[in-house]
Amino acid sequence: MADSGSSNACGSPEKIRGDVDNENIILNPNFDNGSLDNWSGRGCNAQVHDSMGDGKVLPQNGKYFAATTNRTQTWNGIQQDITDRVQRKLMYAVTAVVRLFGSSVVPSDVSATLYVQNSNGREQYISVAKLQASDKDWVQLQGNFFLSGTISKAVIFVEGPQPNTDILLNSLVVKHAEKVPPAPEPDFSNVVYGVNILQNDNLADGLNTWNTLGNCTMTVADGSPRFVPTMVKESLDSNIPLNGKCIVVTNRTQTWMGPQQDITGKISPYVTYQISGWVKVGSAKNGPHTINITLNVDNQWLNGGQVQVSDERWYEIGCAFRVEQQPSKVFMSVQGPAAGVDLMVSGLQIFPVDRKARFKHLKHQTDKIRKRDVVLKFSGSTGDSLSGASVRVRQTQNSFPIGTCILRTDIENEDFVSFFIKNFNWAVFGNELKWYWTEAQQGVLNYADADELLDLCNKNNIMVRGHCIFWEVQNAVQTWVQALSNADLMKAVQNRINGLLTRYKGKFQHYDVNNEMLHGSFYQDRLGKDIRANMFKMASQLDPSPTLFVNDYSIEDGHDSHSCPEVYTQHILGLQEQGAPVGGIGIQGHISNPVGPVVSAALDKLGVLGLPIWFTELDVVSDNEFVRADDLEVMLREAFAHPAVEGIILWGFWEVSVWRKNSHLVNAEGDLNEAGKRFVKLKKEWLSHARGQVDNNSAFSFRGYHGSYTLEVDTASGKKLTQSFTVDKGDSPLVVNINLGN
Repeated sequence: MADSGSSNACGSPEKIRGDVDNENIILNPNFDNGSLDNWSGRGCNAQVHDSMGDGKVLPQNGKYFAATTNRTQTWNGIQQDITDRVQRKLMYAVTAVVRLFGSSVVPSDVSATLYVQNSNGREQYISVAKLQASDKDWVQLQGNFFLSGTISKAVIFVEGPQPNTDILLNSLVVKHAEKVPPAPEPDFSNVVYGVNILQNDNLADGLNTWNTLGNCTMTVADGSPRFVPTMVKESLDSNIPLNGKCIVVTNRTQTWMGPQQDITGKISPYVTYQISGWVKVGSAKNGPHTINITLNVDNQWLNGGQVQVSDERWYEIGCAFRVEQQPSKVFMSVQGPAAGVDLMVSGLQIFPVDRKARFKHLKHQTDKIRKRDVVLKFSGSTGDSLSGASVRVRQTQNSFPIGTCILRTDIENEDFVSFFIKNFNWAVFGNELKWYWTEAQQGVLNYADADELLDLCNKNNIMVRGHCIFWEVQNAVQTWVQALSNADLMKAVQNRINGLLTRYKGKFQHYDVNNEMLHGSFYQDRLGKDIRANMFKMASQLDPSPTLFVNDYSIEDGHDSHSCPEVYTQHILGLQEQGAPVGGIGIQGHISNPVGPVVSAALDKLGVLGLPIWFTELDVVSDNEFVRADDLEVMLREAFAHPAVEGIILWGFWEVSVWRKNSHLVNAEGDLNEAGKRFVKLKKEWLSHARGQVDNNSAFSFRGYHGSYTLEVDTASGKKLTQSFTVDKGDSPLVVNINLGN
């Protein structure tokens, strides 16, 4: 962890941030004096020009630009040392004006990169910005960077194109990033929740308002379900039956052909819309078939839900969507089965969801499963009556696991560490335990980063998930592993699992054994069907203590028919049938536009397996902080209120350390945004406090969340006592005996 003292190798600790807001820390940023002062070539030559290419290339701004020559590596470029001018824990905005030059130039990515050497000697390359450039015109690179730790050296440079292509740089600006005020909270006062925006949804007026997408045939028939799908009953708060009519689409010559309706003018920005309906195919031959609901929003396609149908039953389909700008044209359509297969659609609903209206139900459910009745029984000779003694009960920590992803670079920032320790009781490492990180080159092992993270967690009594032993998606497998023969690959797999689980035996509470098996099959394809179950077996034999998890994405949102709860359930049962000791179900939770009943329905389906469910990588995304806060509250409340869920891990919280843009809770320089404030508010809500007096039976009763408590007692004679106790899970009242002593 970085020194939390006042010294700062990156600049004066007393310098007021406002002083640097408009100051470009790049010296000679436009080459105004016609020289390379403060610049140098990085592995190549550099010169200043006022024109090139017989006057065809001129600077976009000013009189001069720099050009690199004799580039033999992609990392060759032009650089400037900014060590003495850059400050840690400030967000910097970078703007560079660049183009390419040479013979037979191919459009290529040009990158702005920051090289950093920390005070402990660690080296790091930070990608700042990337954009495709050509020799046709100047383009502008834009990006940001943030330094968590104390540094001994910082160099910014421009690199990227293939060798022998010159990089031209007209200007480079690196300034303290302007703080953009958050967008206002959306006004939902005129939204009519729970009302279908589709016209003639019950087909009482035949096919009026419905059209075909493509040259197919559409008719109305009877024989569809007469009740709304499960996932919308609570959202609609209505038990109005359906009329049994459906749309039948025949003569489909393309997979995308199906029913369509224009819903232009009915979609508002930032409103969350739930989609639900029943779908069926005329024949399941040559299946299974994937059916999609799609939305064309100003010629951009949005996923409105997917389901995989394998027979001729009616299937429930649905999810949610949202737009963040007012669209000018929106069409909804149902597509998907193979050409020649008839498609039937019934009971289709698209309606705005009042997500906050569900919270009352969730609070009631939370009270049932996350709290317990507690009776404090007082005893002891105090010389006066206990009846009427003042009692104050304060919960210091809820024992429900709420954790976050952390990275090695994060812990150099003491502000990050402080928030992490205060607000989380579990952690997972973003990259540092993955095979491609611990053994990027064959036989060269790096556990130092994981060791440092684990040490921080151990010192602060924070439990840790091991993510992950293997990753089944091929592009997450390092090149040297992919190049091995099958026999050598098996040896490498055995070495990996032996080395990792032996080194960390008893130190991780969970392991994601083989990440994302629903979305990849590298090891299974190379080593056979049994390898997945054998990975679980080997892990269990090497370290019996951790719970072994499956872990995958798009389980809870209805967006991916290949990873829906039914498919995930069959996957887990298949592993168990092969003897795999699967002990937990990981739902990553990279969700957009969450709707409670959709998420809850997925949890119900997985809950029948009787295994603990964890949200292992939860994040929500919106450019509007208020909407992001609402999304986060939906997910946290749904998870906390569901009896099968036993933990939640956020996939980061700090702006510069999150995977998805606009998913953070804390801005780069340490300010809580609206989502962060909502998170802290919920954490406070889930702490129980009580005060009162000891009754005539020398007892005090309350109902509280599971976790750690502090008790303070003041007797009539002025004696005081402080004691700690723990409320564990249990159905019967917990009796805690408190001995007040002599």
